[in-house]
Amino acid sequence: MLKRQVALKKRDLYLNQLIAFKDTEPVKVVTGIRRCGKSSLLKLMMQHLRENGVADHQMVCMNFESMDYRGMSVEELYGYVKERIIADKRMYLFFDEIQRITDWQDAVNSFRVDFDCDIYITGSNAYLLSSEISTYLSGRYVEIRMLPLSFKEFLDFHGYNIAEYKSPVGEIRKRVTDEEGNVYELKELFEAYMRFGGMPGIADVGLEQDKAWTLLDGVYNTVVVRDILERDKRRGQRQITDAELLRKIVLYLADNIGNSTSATSISNTLVSKGMLTERKRTGTPAVQTIQAYVAALLESYIFYEIKRFDIKGKGYLSTLGKYYIVDTGLRNFLLGYRNMDVGHAIENIVYFELLRRGYDVAVGKIGDREVDFIATKVDDKRYFQVTENMDAESTRIRELEPLRQIRDSFEKNIIVLDSNTTMTQDGIKIVRLLDFLLE
Repeated sequence: MLKRQVALKKRDLYLNQLIAFKDTEPVKVVTGIRRCGKSSLLKLMMQHLRENGVADHQMVCMNFESMDYRGMSVEELYGYVKERIIADKRMYLFFDEIQRITDWQDAVNSFRVDFDCDIYITGSNAYLLSSEISTYLSGRYVEIRMLPLSFKEFLDFHGYNIAEYKSPVGEIRKRVTDEEGNVYELKELFEAYMRFGGMPGIADVGLEQDKAWTLLDGVYNTVVVRDILERDKRRGQRQITDAELLRKIVLYLADNIGNSTSATSISNTLVSKGMLTERKRTGTPAVQTIQAYVAALLESYIFYEIKRFDIKGKGYLSTLGKYYIVDTGLRNFLLGYRNMDVGHAIENIVYFELLRRGYDVAVGKIGDREVDFIATKVDDKRYFQVTENMDAESTRIRELEPLRQIRDSFEKNIIVLDSNTTMTQDGIKIVRLLDFLLE
């Protein structure tokens, strides 16, 4: 059904952010999970520079995943770049996966001071911008947070075009066609997105499950081995040493996206389900140990944590937060594809779509009820409930009531996967999920 694409595809959402900061003082730092497209984004930026008159010899590009740079010290990095600096020319420096160089920030800061240059770096672990490093570069960097493909990008990467048409009853609807003119239902393509996720490499291997799972296995193992287990060794820390415990925590979090979670609940559940045996001398793993493993997963961008916000009290709560996985394809690879868990899966997709659109997102609490998402920007706030359908009266009450209790004038939405109609109830918009994703 879906076709392979190997050409470099644009990611305008992120490329435009880099272009906006071109030739400004801050170091441009692109962060995100492995294989989400960071290296390609640097190539796209280099392509943009060429198209705007920058010569190749004005660009230095180094990918520290390459054996060419294995074992390079920070002093050697500085010397390598210095040799390629052209006097009286603006230089553009691109460093991919730079966290593999110990004390890389020393070289980057020296480049800023010593040369006329514009600097772009990527990293697959939040330790890249840990407190001590971000303090060192304080005020001198801007972070672009990259995610796997949105649904709209997914369609583009696989060679599909969206066109609008008017139905016989006057409704504006969307039709999807491929390069050969074949017509597809949006819903079936969304089901493919739900199953395989948005890792760009899927477009290269095709949406055959065995091939896609092999690619996602590579992503997962690279994140776990290279960005968690090996990273702690390089930092001289020994907190994350049990690969099996780490995997069990990953499976727990993947199985509980959108549920309130704590380190204690993780430990207790793993023991009760027989996934984790109690240890004779120390009992279950200490809460601090579980917290360290979860923190490592957050640093590697495989899971994102969302805090709870008291809408009436106007403050964040220290009670249980929630976790979402960066890609539904990874979740299906880990747990097996389960189409009965659609509610949590679409909630996961909406959360990351809001992040792509630049919102800060929290879970809302109002009285004893919950609002799935509060999305805020400097000049904008919106409330969202997400549900598979609203056919049952009990579901309509459950989704509408928390939004009805909010007394401010900001936009309130219910995003529904299956809905035959869009309408407004008490000022609350009912929005089809596919319409929301393709806005």
